[in-house]
Amino acid sequence: MVELRARVMRPDLERLGRFDEHRVRQRLRDAFAPGHTSVVVADGSFAGCVALRPAEDGQWLEHFYLDPALQGRGLGSAVLRGLLDRTDADGDLVRLNVLQGSAAQRLYERHGFRVEHEDPVDVFMVRRPG
Repeated sequence: MVELRARVMRPDLERLGRFDEHRVRQRLRDAFAPGHTSVVVADGSFAGCVALRPAEDGQWLEHFYLDPALQGRGLGSAVLRGLLDRTDADGDLVRLNVLQGSAAQRLYERHGFRVEHEDPVDVFMVRRPG
């Protein structure tokens, strides 16, 4: 998972001048919560991961990484739709953050996330249930 994270995030982090070989891996190691993390499998192989962590006012969607070779084929949308069906059923608000300029922001917007606020590095998004 840490290697996938480094591979997926590298282009955006380099564009932002923030890529660090150690830090990109350590941030996932420090925040890894097995009980809240799901492994994505496609055609019987590891394809990615995603975490949905409880928060004060809903859920945090984080560590959503898919193998770049599998991106753009609807797998991310299918995984996200499944997670959001669960959070909608529970009436939970979902928050996440994405790097400035990341193509992932468009995926999240298509699934109802809206920008809540942003800083020079991150865009913080929220999705209300339903």
